[in-house]
Amino acid sequence: MAAFAPVTNAELAQARLDPGFRQRLLEHNLEVLLAALQKLRNVAPAQATSSAGQMREAVELAVRLAELIQGPAKRSAGRS
Repeated sequence: MAAFAPVTNAELAQARLDPGFRQRLLEHNLEVLLAALQKLRNVAPAQATSSAGQMREAVELAVRLAELIQGPAKRSAGRS
């Protein structure tokens, strides 16, 4: 599993301008997320409660990352 590296403001700006970079950035971060979720699925049942919370948090972070990459204009358009 690749290590998670937070997305920088420079990467967000580039992703908004470059569709190819945006796609690669999303793919990479989703691969990291999926690997982490798979790892959490395989934990012992006694740890299931905390793992479920971590899974929810991971999914929320993935959605937030997608929103940040899309930029404010697309977020506003999607909410109408």
